[in-house]
Amino acid sequence: MNIWRYGDDINTDMLFPGKYTYTCSTLNEIKPHLFEDLDPEFAAGVQTGDIIFAGKNFGCGSSREQPALGLRGAGIEAVIAISFARIFYRAAINQGLLLIECPDAVMAYQPEDNVTLQLEAGTISVGNQKFSFPTLPDEILAIRDAGGLLEYTREKLKLR
Repeated sequence: MNIWRYGDDINTDMLFPGKYTYTCSTLNEIKPHLFEDLDPEFAAGVQTGDIIFAGKNFGCGSSREQPALGLRGAGIEAVIAISFARIFYRAAINQGLLLIECPDAVMAYQPEDNVTLQLEAGTISVGNQKFSFPTLPDEILAIRDAGGLLEYTREKLKLR
């Protein structure tokens, strides 16, 4: 597992450049462009189970589905940040990307630290420290587990 660390105000154009908005819609098209201007190593190095630590206002900027879709599809287990832009937070839920606000864990993280996310317990271990975050509602976890809101809705409709 890799830990990717970024600062404050990482906007959606940094996550996925806007110039590709109308030409890239599938994960295979989106993934090579994730963080391409901010961190050119990300797209080639990201692995399933990786975690992103970020500062304040992660995901600010324009409302587009590609950044959240790309991060989830690239295998990001969670983005742990000091705070998230509201519109990105909703887009992430829709795409099944797990976002966790835990400022203390973000501030404590150092590159040599091991990180363990205990979602059900609502804790993040960073090195030898443990930090709590509010457990997520069952509906958000179900959307994530289904792979996003569209798949979650499809599953729910089958039950009726």
